[in-house]
Amino acid sequence: MSKVAVISGAGSGVGRAVSMALSSAGYTLALAGRNLETLQETQNNLEYPNKAKVIVTDVSVHSSVELLFQQTIQTWGRVDLLFNNAGIGTPPIPLEELDIALWHQVVNTNLNGMFYCLREAFKYMKTQNPQGGRIINNGSISATTPRPHSIAYTATKHAVSGLTKSAALDGRPYNIAVGQIDIGNAATPMTKRMSQGVLQANGTTQIEPVMDVSIVGSAVVYMASLPLEANVLFHTVMATTMPFVGRG
Repeated sequence: MSKVAVISGAGSGVGRAVSMALSSAGYTLALAGRNLETLQETQNNLEYPNKAKVIVTDVSVHSSVELLFQQTIQTWGRVDLLFNNAGIGTPPIPLEELDIALWHQVVNTNLNGMFYCLREAFKYMKTQNPQGGRIINNGSISATTPRPHSIAYTATKHAVSGLTKSAALDGRPYNIAVGQIDIGNAATPMTKRMSQGVLQANGTTQIEPVMDVSIVGSAVVYMASLPLEANVLFHTVMATTMPFVGRG
């Protein structure tokens, strides 16, 4: 039987690209996200759509994440890989103007949701036979360096690095390898504004280069392809000439 991967945020962008890459690599997929229609579009774009199951999931709700993993286990009996990807941002808003409800929405999705998925994956990976599996968290380069007016997104993505390190440590005795991919300017709906120009740290607005999102899919397949005795703890993949190293 092929390896089983759970992908959160699979309905668009990075999640769709990774789903397509993992399907081509032979994985069986549980496609999770909030929108049934976009998840079905992802499934229809897979090389092997019959080896995928759409499971509508809101990662910010713990019971919804529990059902995602229960259905995956009921269908295929195990989880070999979690691509912990679902995330949202905010418009570029000065922090004192950021609506508290919007802050909670970002925290509930990007931090709480990622923990809920980690928690359920650990539960099954520790007890399945053979034991273990791999978890890849989507950190974003904002896990390292912020953009102006991005406090909610940046704070949660910095927290993801803490989740990754702590889970990597806690997973050691159980053959669970946990790593993180930090993505910079992949061409997705979320980064469409890059082509119109985005605010820089020095106060100017600049058009930023992007890379094809399929490159992220290839990077995740590489991380997932390693034997569990090896782990890419942090992997940064970015548009080569984007203003990240040396951001003003």
